[in-house]
Amino acid sequence: MSTHTVTITAENFKTKVLESKRPVIIDLWAEWCMPCKMIAPTIDKIAEAHKDKVTVGKINIDDHPGLATELSVMNIPTVIFFKDGKEAGRTVGVNSKEAFEKKIVAFFGKL
Repeated sequence: MSTHTVTITAENFKTKVLESKRPVIIDLWAEWCMPCKMIAPTIDKIAEAHKDKVTVGKINIDDHPGLATELSVMNIPTVIFFKDGKEAGRTVGVNSKEAFEKKIVAFFGKL
């Protein structure tokens, strides 16, 4: 995990995501998930590129299955974009950095 990503837990979800003044991107993943491992470096690059404007967090669904259920996550990797405490959109599966950048603009506008 990058130094620019935060671990999201059931305990800090409300403050780190729902009450955040900044847009938030959450990567839901699991250690056993190969596609999750494939996008991890891309998520880290997104976190580095937008560290001053966006919070990028990770939720391990094995450690926090209740959050995955609450967020209606059926498959991983799932990346959810939050703006003003509400879901703005999501992607499921492996995506390129360019695809994530397009989603950021679509969901958050120009940063």
